[in-house]
Amino acid sequence: MTVMSKAKRALALVVASAALFSVAACGSGSSASSDSAKSDAVASGKIEVVASINQWGSLARDLGGDHVEVTNIMTKTDVEAHDYEPTAQDVAKFGSAKVAVVNGADYDPWASKAAESTDATLVDAAETAGIKEGDNPHVWFSADVRDSTADAITAAYQKADPDNKDAYAELNKQWHDKEDELESKIEEASAKTKDLPYAATESVAWYLADDLGMKDATPTGYAQASANESEPSAADIKAFQDALKDGRSIKALVFNSQEANSTTDQITSAAKEGAVPVIELTEQMPQEYDDLLDWMGALVDDFASAVK
Repeated sequence: MTVMSKAKRALALVVASAALFSVAACGSGSSASSDSAKSDAVASGKIEVVASINQWGSLARDLGGDHVEVTNIMTKTDVEAHDYEPTAQDVAKFGSAKVAVVNGADYDPWASKAAESTDATLVDAAETAGIKEGDNPHVWFSADVRDSTADAITAAYQKADPDNKDAYAELNKQWHDKEDELESKIEEASAKTKDLPYAATESVAWYLADDLGMKDATPTGYAQASANESEPSAADIKAFQDALKDGRSIKALVFNSQEANSTTDQITSAAKEGAVPVIELTEQMPQEYDDLLDWMGALVDDFASAVK
């Protein structure tokens, strides 16, 4: 995430605060819409759930089945949650929810702020696994975080709807069975990927690469600049390019196409020159997937197939 992204994130918090004030003060428009949505959810007997990003929304849907109504705030890959500027309508959706699911770790602070000001039971995915602000926030790529978040969501459902406690427990078991299949797939793929040195234009998929046993070989200067949310120096970029063109110390490049720019163009070009496979992915779940585990499974295949 760049310095500009950091500024946009701060602006998003300001916008969220203003939207919260607007919703609370005017009591019209989006507030009326939220009241209507809440009434519909109550009438249907379903728990109203709001998720900041679609990957966690898909998990919330799988764990609630027909007993929940899930609304995702972010559903597209053309903007990342760091930069998202919520509308008053977005904030109002949190106000009518019984359960709110956010990513946490300062990835979607606008959503955390909106949810914390409501009566909704808040599930913070990063927090369920002890991941905090300053740590890598792309936690949906982590098997451990997916597991802990699923259990936290189930507990929230059982609290909100105790009459269906057993149904939520069964849905949780079904989801864990599918996650277990994914983790078996990761273990199988790791026979090829274990200890494989890779580099990344941004540390988006670090948790998945770690689950696959891969070793982060991103040149130190570039990696530190990325971690500090600053622009890499010309020397950092050249060192990255040289390592890729050499083709010996880096065996795969992970490229977040959602954050493509002139710098990443230089880096991916160097990878192609050095015959280093490029694993392209996005930060948000692509529209061709509506299930987090299906998306993760496809990415595991991409990582495994990139290994020579």
